[in-house]
Amino acid sequence: MKEKFLELIKETLEIEGRELAIEDKFKDYEEWDSLGLLSVIAAIDEEYGVVIEGNKFKDIETLDQLLDEINKSK
Repeated sequence: MKEKFLELIKETLEIEGRELAIEDKFKDYEEWDSLGLLSVIAAIDEEYGVVIEGNKFKDIETLDQLLDEINKSK
């Protein structure tokens, strides 16, 4: 599940040339911006059927925390 999730984030943010780690602080990615936020929310909704509100995203720092939130919301 983690590998599939990391691939989804990588594709959604159009990250090329490097691998992602589950402990990454995704908001530090140079590709992260307001459009990236909306794209990730939409991709998670489409892939997992989970909607994470923008205000919840404020408290999430790492990809691992984001994946935990998805799993809790299923």
